[in-house]
Amino acid sequence: MSYAAQTQINQILQEKRKTMAKRVQLVLNQDISKLGKSGDLVEVAPGYARNYLIPQKLATNATPGILKQVERRREQERQRQLELRQQALEQKESLEKVGSLTIAKPVGENEAIFGTITTQDVADAIKAATGQEIDRRGITIPDINHLGTYQAEIKLHSEVAAQVDIQVVAS
Repeated sequence: MSYAAQTQINQILQEKRKTMAKRVQLVLNQDISKLGKSGDLVEVAPGYARNYLIPQKLATNATPGILKQVERRREQERQRQLELRQQALEQKESLEKVGSLTIAKPVGENEAIFGTITTQDVADAIKAATGQEIDRRGITIPDINHLGTYQAEIKLHSEVAAQVDIQVVAS
């Protein structure tokens, strides 16, 4: 091979390297730690995309059609979150209208109750008073071992929480 042919091949290879993408844009199909959440547009190294993300179906190439789909999904999710927040605000209003919940427990000496009041007890009292199903995992109560009035915080949504008074009485 002549020197001129070799330099021409080298020039072609250099042009190809310049046009090769340094980073590749992908849309994630799943949450990936330290990279992003599902639906995010990310830029990664071409080898990482070609050898891991795309074959494992963790991401797809970012085309205009896929970007539109992602934007539409984000808008739907935003609308769904707004509806959930509105429902949570309505639940909060109805819980605040109830005012105080009464829970009856057997009592021993010094007004100490047998056992304790659990989040499930509070959820059952709310259901009896308002007819609403409340997830017990969203209820935060202090340690209740005596008769009296206590405050419970009920997390209805990531942005909405309600305060409810709990009155513990002897049964």
